[in-house]
Amino acid sequence: MSSVFGEELKKILLVGIGAVAASAEKSKDIVDELVKKGEVTVEQGKVLNEELKRKINDKKKDVKERWAEEEKSERMNKVLKAMEKMTPEELEKIKEKLNEDQTEVNEES
Repeated sequence: MSSVFGEELKKILLVGIGAVAASAEKSKDIVDELVKKGEVTVEQGKVLNEELKRKINDKKKDVKERWAEEEKSERMNKVLKAMEKMTPEELEKIKEKLNEDQTEVNEES
């Protein structure tokens, strides 16, 4: 079920990115048209287009970060569910391995 949820969420996010990109393209066209009509200067049009690009890139970054966080959360839930099925001995082995890894990381620091 979680993978179906993940795929649906991914589709929604991709549609959102597409909508932002389409809106940006349309906005750029509008700015270009305003420049042609003389309602804004060429320099103002460039500034507006740059601001538009920056905002789009910020939105894309935000969406990617949220998607990555969702993926991480989904993976963590899978691990926790798998751990629920483990015996106490298996859990102890994992705990020992994590402690060993942490010791190695501390020694490298």
